[in-house]
Amino acid sequence: MSVVRRMKRIFAPDGKALIVAMDHGSMDGPCKGLENPGKTIEKIVSGGANAILTTYGISRRYAAELAGIGLIMRSDGGGTSIGPGGGPGRIFFQVEEALRLGADALAVSAFPGAANEAETLENLACIAAEAHKWGLPVLGEMVPGGFDVKPEMRTTENIALSARVGSEYGADIIKTPYADNFTAVTSTSYVPVVILGGAKRGKERDMLADIKAAIDAGASGVAIGRNIWQSENPAAMTAAVAAILHKNASVDEAMDILTKK
Repeated sequence: MSVVRRMKRIFAPDGKALIVAMDHGSMDGPCKGLENPGKTIEKIVSGGANAILTTYGISRRYAAELAGIGLIMRSDGGGTSIGPGGGPGRIFFQVEEALRLGADALAVSAFPGAANEAETLENLACIAAEAHKWGLPVLGEMVPGGFDVKPEMRTTENIALSARVGSEYGADIIKTPYADNFTAVTSTSYVPVVILGGAKRGKERDMLADIKAAIDAGASGVAIGRNIWQSENPAAMTAAVAAILHKNASVDEAMDILTKK
């Protein structure tokens, strides 16, 4: 199977992807919303998600629940794979494991501007080169400076640079933070860009507004976790985000979906 065919398992015919990130268990354990991954997956699928980004363990254990949706398997440990003092990220699962589990893409994090920049970019390049031999796409989670940096590190300029670097190192999809003037990011990355969700927010409208602004600025979708499966109604939140992505719904229309389901 080719990269193009697998990408179509992740992106809808309109070119947009609602990816729900469920790879937090390796960092946070059985946190709220992930106590029973199978039930959470069922809610997300019913809400209209296009793909799920998750761990090797969930990919393997919940194959039946994941059968009807795109699957992106994380190859590293995200934040947990970074050594003391910002040392090199570690790759735990290779292309072979992803193919064996029927994944449609592999995900790997890279941190331009961080102390371990070179090591994480090498991880991305090596995973991309190997994955592409087998027609497997790669999602590059490009986070300027890494996960635990001050907000001023995540400027639009730094995010645009990180997204482009991810493209150059072989990523087929870029996952990156959202910032104002996001057109500067999407217009200079020649692969699809999806925005990450980050920590659980207090105001759902603010998150939906950022998603709407990102899509209007040329983003190809979202890769959001806690703000969906830690909401009071994960299926409704998924449906609200899906309406913005695939139906060009306004923030008010998305909020109506969220409050009426």
